[in-house]
Amino acid sequence: MLPFTKILWPTDFSEPSFEALYAANELASRFSAELFVVHVVSPLPVVAAPSGPASFNVSLYEEELLNSAITSVEEIIANKIPGDIDARPVVTSGMVADEIISEAEKRDVDLIVIATHGETGWRRFVFGSVAEKVVRTAHCPVLTVHEPEKGGD
Repeated sequence: MLPFTKILWPTDFSEPSFEALYAANELASRFSAELFVVHVVSPLPVVAAPSGPASFNVSLYEEELLNSAITSVEEIIANKIPGDIDARPVVTSGMVADEIISEAEKRDVDLIVIATHGETGWRRFVFGSVAEKVVRTAHCPVLTVHEPEKGGD
């Protein structure tokens, strides 16, 4: 298991995911590991098309989402990952947890560093937990990083 040579950090561009990046950066630096920066674009929900000509090009919109994600991942690598870390951008589309696991297997990573958003109750029931599914089904160890406590007054 140790040393880690390949680490995968999935991001949804949220603040909790950037908390996990601190840990991923530290581990990648300490072990001189490759860091795969992964973003998964979720599929658009399928809805019945109205009769008549469509005014919304779904394929073009999905392509724009992918291009925007690639730009965002490249910006993260340039601005939030130290230059001594060999960071690799990975942008794909599909069901988020499944794609994270697939990319981890494809790249034979030693560790996944993923944020948890701390959803409970009905929100977790409705939205599910990507981190939970990754922990349950990944072929390698998974380090979960919890969202920091929000300060109260």
